[in-house]
Amino acid sequence: MHARSTSIRGNAADIDAAIAYVRDDVLPTVQGTDGCIGLSMLTDRDGGRCIVATAWRDEQAMRATAAEDRTVQHRLAHILGGAHADVQEWDIAVLHRDRPAGDGAGAQVTWARIAPNHLDDLLEAYRSNLLPRLQELPGFCSVSMLVDRRLGRTVSVTSFENRDAAGLVRKHARSLRDQFAQAMGAKIVDVAEMDLVLAHLHVPEAV
Repeated sequence: MHARSTSIRGNAADIDAAIAYVRDDVLPTVQGTDGCIGLSMLTDRDGGRCIVATAWRDEQAMRATAAEDRTVQHRLAHILGGAHADVQEWDIAVLHRDRPAGDGAGAQVTWARIAPNHLDDLLEAYRSNLLPRLQELPGFCSVSMLVDRRLGRTVSVTSFENRDAAGLVRKHARSLRDQFAQAMGAKIVDVAEMDLVLAHLHVPEAV
């Protein structure tokens, strides 16, 4: 399974307009596209950051929609007043749900890098060591890990029942990830606490 993410930083005041565009125009279209298995949208109202991710059954289905996705990218950038859309493609390596994270959940997002030849070891340790500890956090809903095997990039999204629950475990969750990254020789390059404003992913369990 694969995913494409589009990240844009723009005007915080325009976040609601961006959400409405993705919810009302983009989501109905992608849901009817062959091979699509869902869409999610994360926002940071303080920083004006927006991340839209679409999930796909295979790489061929994802690549077949590249032209349509560029239209979405340009429209989102225009709505948000952002100068640049950062578009990345991923393998969906881990996805586990204790319960669905509905619209309005809170999420902690962590980007990291590791030597590509150590990526499989990182994923195995993530599944067996870090995931069970994240599941113990109050309000935990789900976790996913996306990877770029060629460049050794990863992004993990841990969702909680709401933004308040995510905030309450902020320090503990970050400590767990920092310890894990250090033990595995990975470098955390960015961390964000965001709202999961749209959660319409139908990706099967992958652990």
